[in-house]
Amino acid sequence: MKFRDKVLSSENLTRWREELRGSGRKLVVTNGVFDILHVGHATYLEAARNLGDALLVGITCDHGVRELKGPTRPLNIENDRAAVLAALESVSAVYIFPETTAFNFLQQVQPDIYVKGGDYTIDTINQDERHLIEQMGGRIEILPGVAGKSTTGLVDKIAGHGV
Repeated sequence: MKFRDKVLSSENLTRWREELRGSGRKLVVTNGVFDILHVGHATYLEAARNLGDALLVGITCDHGVRELKGPTRPLNIENDRAAVLAALESVSAVYIFPETTAFNFLQQVQPDIYVKGGDYTIDTINQDERHLIEQMGGRIEILPGVAGKSTTGLVDKIAGHGV
């Protein structure tokens, strides 16, 4: 399979999820910006994948990233961010969602396990997303980050503001 084939359209997303469910495989889902991929991301995604049979990564669309992170982000456009994630062995599929939150995406794919990074707690994740996952009978996992590895830190370093 070519890695770009792992980037799903909205039409393919539903079919992909139905096939996974039909085979009895457990779906792990995470989401984020994934602007500049680094070892923290790779470690996190591998750990998330190891919680189930398939890992689906939802990425925030470019418009959503600008709303969340400001006018200078994203540094990489959504199709490039999706392709780089799809090239990772631990990632089964990628979907670019058109909103600033993952609520509709999560509602559509109904993950067995929803994973967030260690910069969140159960109380600081989006509470609408939390309640949705709980109502669907899914599990939420918070995975620890890799100390000193963040996109913000890399951006600051590139700009000459960091170490």
